[in-house]
Amino acid sequence: MSTIEPLDSRIKIQAEPWDNLEVSPLRAHWPRVATAIVAKGSIAGRSLIAVVAIMTFLAGLTAGAVMMVVGAASDWSSDVGREVTLQVRPVAGRDLDADVRKTVEITRGTPGIADVRVYSKEESARLVEPWLGNGLNLNDLPIPRMIVVKLWSGAPPDFGALRKALATQVPSASLDDHRRWIGRMHDMADAAAASGIAVLVLVLIVTVLSVTFATRGAMAANRPIVEVLHYVGATDSFVASQFQRHFLMLGFKGGAIGGGLAIVLFGAIQGMNIWLSGTAAGDEAMALFGNFTIGATGYLAILGQVILMALVTAFASRYTVRRTLKSID
Repeated sequence: MSTIEPLDSRIKIQAEPWDNLEVSPLRAHWPRVATAIVAKGSIAGRSLIAVVAIMTFLAGLTAGAVMMVVGAASDWSSDVGREVTLQVRPVAGRDLDADVRKTVEITRGTPGIADVRVYSKEESARLVEPWLGNGLNLNDLPIPRMIVVKLWSGAPPDFGALRKALATQVPSASLDDHRRWIGRMHDMADAAAASGIAVLVLVLIVTVLSVTFATRGAMAANRPIVEVLHYVGATDSFVASQFQRHFLMLGFKGGAIGGGLAIVLFGAIQGMNIWLSGTAAGDEAMALFGNFTIGATGYLAILGQVILMALVTAFASRYTVRRTLKSID
């Protein structure tokens, strides 16, 4: 009686050539390299870096310009606010020199006055030469005498009481406390700040739109990969985080380039200002536009804009990816 051999002993499995290959111990310990979903060196990525760099540069220029305008307006207001001006007009039947002396006496007796300087007749005439020219005989013109009054840095004097005393004793004298000009300077500074905020908002809008289009392009180019990851169980947060990390780096690179250029530009302007200091052109420019420097606060503001642009880029891409993944569902 013959015996039946087991089935596994009769079946001969032919070994493949690679079955006997041994895995190198060094290769077994090689780390697994994760491949990014979005390619790093794509043309769209480089274009987005350029767009973010331009937007950050414009935002940095706007912030620096606003800070310089606000600083110049503050300096002007501070300088103008420390002085007031008195005018004594020549009136028929009154002695102009006596009125000037009486005005000075009343002004010096007012609390809060630091110094009183009376312009001579020749100095007062020179003040109107830019409008009337220097070839005219100004002796016959009713040019008022100017008195410049410097104030203490503490509590301001009672201008109402001073005006009342002058109106009673010297009717030809008038007081100008420069409040109108200070108000205009503050309005100019507020308008510059509002314009800067408007430009920054526009820059952020353009950046968000650019990131949205770039993200949609990346999603379209990698749609098969995203769909496979989505169907095998990858969560929306995982896929969105991959795009967010990619665009965060792009935004940071673009922001660093644009912000760095803005910092270099303002540093060059400040260096030129120092180089021209003491010259006629430098003094005139400083008198008109103030000190061409944004200070440490301005440079920190530009660095903050670099971080802001990177965060805006990252969150805009994440929002776009999550909305796109919902459409796949």
